[in-house]
Amino acid sequence: MQRRTLTLAAVSALAATALPGTAAWSAEAYPNKPLRLIVGFAAGGGADSLTRIIAEGLAKQLGQQVIVENRPGADGVLAAQATSSAKPDGYTLLMGTNTAMVAAPTLRPTPPYDPFKAFTPISSAGQFSMFLVVPASLPVKSVNELLALVAAKPGALNSASSNSASELAMLQLLGERKVVNARYKGDMQAMTDLLGGQIHMMFTTGTLAPGFVKEGRIRALVTLLPQRSGLLPEVPTGGELGLGKLTITPWAGFFGPPGLPQAITDRLSLELQNTLKRPEVHAQLVQQGFEGYGMSPAKFTEFFRTQYDAFGATVREHNVKFE
Repeated sequence: MQRRTLTLAAVSALAATALPGTAAWSAEAYPNKPLRLIVGFAAGGGADSLTRIIAEGLAKQLGQQVIVENRPGADGVLAAQATSSAKPDGYTLLMGTNTAMVAAPTLRPTPPYDPFKAFTPISSAGQFSMFLVVPASLPVKSVNELLALVAAKPGALNSASSNSASELAMLQLLGERKVVNARYKGDMQAMTDLLGGQIHMMFTTGTLAPGFVKEGRIRALVTLLPQRSGLLPEVPTGGELGLGKLTITPWAGFFGPPGLPQAITDRLSLELQNTLKRPEVHAQLVQQGFEGYGMSPAKFTEFFRTQYDAFGATVREHNVKFE
C-alpha cells in the first residue's frame, strides 16, 4: 500500500511539470511542438506578408516551426476570437492589428470582446508607415499651410480614408476645421482620385506614398510614426511639428489567449523582440513599409491602452459612426 502511494505521487509530480501554470512547470521545455500564428487577413495581403516574414524569423529563434493560419473576415475579429478561445499554452498566437484590437471594440455598438480581458498582450510587432499626403497641385507645402487653407475654406476641401486609423487620425489633425471625408474600400482607389485632384488630402501607407512622392506627383507633409521613416526621411514626425494630439497610428502586435502563463509570455516577448532585430527580418519589413520593433509585455500593454483610449476619445468627440 505504501509502495503504491509513492508511485501515484511520483506520477502526479511528473504530470505537473508538463502543465503550464502549475508550480512545478518550467518554461525550459517550451516550445516542444510547432506554434500556430493566426492573422485576420487573407493570404497575399500586406498583413499576411508581414506575419510570414516575422514567423520565419521567430521559428529560427525558437527552434520550432511557426505555422501562419489565415482567418480573414470581420476586420480581423474572427481571428481574434479564435485566439481568445484557444488553450493558453503558448502554441496559439495572434498577429493583431489596431483594426481588430482597438477599432472593433470602440466603434461597434456591440463590442465583440473586451480586448483587455480576452487576450494576453505579448509584444508589439511595430507600426505601419503612414503619411499625410496632398496632390502636388494643392498649393501647400507644410501641415500648417494645409490647416490654414482648410480654415480659410471651411467645407470646400475633402479627405479620403480607407480604414478607421486613417480617418480618426485625420479628425485628430483637423480638430474643429471642417472637410468632407470620402470613404474608400482601399488605399489604391483613394490614391487614384487624389492624384487626379478630386481628393485633397489623405493618410496613406508607406507602400503607396514613396513612389509618388519621388515622382513629384504628391507631397508628404507628416508621418504618424514616432520617428522619421527611412522610406521618406525628409518627412517630419508629428512630434517634431508640435502635433502632440496626433496620437493614432496603425500598428500590429502579438497576443495570446487570456491566462497565458507569465513565464511563456515573457519568453515569447523576448524571442519576438530578438526576431525583429534580426537583420534579414528588419530589411524585409522595411521593404513592406513597416517599422518593426518589439516591446516588453508591460510596455506593450501600456501602448495598447493608450491607443485604445485615443480611439475612444476621438470617436466620442467627433461622434463617429462606422457602418
